[in-house]
Amino acid sequence: METKKGKKSFGQWIKTSITVRMLMVGILILVLLIPLSYVKNLIRERSLRQKEVISEINQKWGNEVLLYGPILKVPYQTHNIKKTWNEETKSYFQEDIISIKNAYFFPNDLDINGNVDVDAENLKRGIYTSAVYTADMKIKGSFAIPNFESQDITNTDILWNKATVLINSTNLKGIKSNLQIALETESYPLRSRYSQDSYTNTLETKFIKETSLPITKAINFNLDLKVNGSEYLRFIPVGRETNVSLDSNWASPSFDGNYLPDPKTKSITENGFKANWKVLEINREFEQEFFGSLPQINSSAFGVKLFIPVDEYQKSERATKYGYLVIALTFLVFFLIQAVSKINIHPFQYLMIGLAMTMFYTLLISISEHSSFLKAYSIAGIAVVLLIATYSKTILKSFKFMGLIGASLAALYTFIFVIIQLENYALLVGSIGLFLILGTIMMVSRKIDWGEE
Repeated sequence: METKKGKKSFGQWIKTSITVRMLMVGILILVLLIPLSYVKNLIRERSLRQKEVISEINQKWGNEVLLYGPILKVPYQTHNIKKTWNEETKSYFQEDIISIKNAYFFPNDLDINGNVDVDAENLKRGIYTSAVYTADMKIKGSFAIPNFESQDITNTDILWNKATVLINSTNLKGIKSNLQIALETESYPLRSRYSQDSYTNTLETKFIKETSLPITKAINFNLDLKVNGSEYLRFIPVGRETNVSLDSNWASPSFDGNYLPDPKTKSITENGFKANWKVLEINREFEQEFFGSLPQINSSAFGVKLFIPVDEYQKSERATKYGYLVIALTFLVFFLIQAVSKINIHPFQYLMIGLAMTMFYTLLISISEHSSFLKAYSIAGIAVVLLIATYSKTILKSFKFMGLIGASLAALYTFIFVIIQLENYALLVGSIGLFLILGTIMMVSRKIDWGEE
């Protein structure tokens, strides 16, 4: 109804004003940020639940394995001459205070050959997956004759009869074989010992016979170790020359630590991986022997991480980051159709469309927990596109507009999926895509009479 002057009433102006429509759409977009934030919290909650379950699996099966040794431990005596004044004799008398310390000698050479078998039966707990493995390792090498001369320690002060061999590991719980280290012709069982290192645990032999010690010549050793672990298998290169060779049926390794495997021998296929490391004493940051106590050298570790290649929650979270863009662009398409065709769209209808797009993310999360991300994304995307396209037919009264809405949404969700899959080129592809979208909107918006009240 118009006034006598031919102007629209305030109520009619509210219904037809482009400015008011734009404000309404902007307010609805801000309102829809609330359910989107709830979806993000849901993803974080499910992701934390996944980490808790995986941690529980790993603790029961066996945590990461870090191997540090074997190490020859030889006690020795130190002398502290104490002078005391004797008042009666008016002279000093000397007292030799003897204390016992330990010297630690690393192997001259250390060779580790391991077969890492990922246990498929124990990978899953419900809908969650962890990379658990059994490592069967053969360890061999030799100890050279220890050098005590650098510390001015005489042969009479060396307590060879109390020498032992020890190995440090982060995962004693996962060891599945009785450990015995062979020194020349003699074998010595390894037993748990208290360690001041809160990160690693110590296994140590009983006192070694002098015939098995490198007193006058180098001594060879070998050890078989079978251990259950999860995610990480790492070593510290304590040998003057350390060679590690790993063979596994896991096709998704990540080599980490201070040293990478030889690229000429590294092989990764769909059936597993093979890798070889060679680390020399000159490549390390620590010496070959220590007197007094063992150093903290865990930072020099190297090895492999057996990771799950696809983190569905991480991809779902990345998808939700584009939720604002999807809702805004979809509302913009409806707004342009409304402005060009003069069809009135009620705010409630905008709200229903926005909630339908929010449901896409809950469908994506729930389906991806039981299937691949590609299948989940496809199912959720098709369901939401069909729902909104069908609903738009009721609003816009046109199959042409219905097809336009469906095609726009399908293209938008496909574009977001491509960006999620990319890593190095995500910014480039996203920038180009948004530029093309902006150009299309600018071309379409030319037909709108912005001068209309």
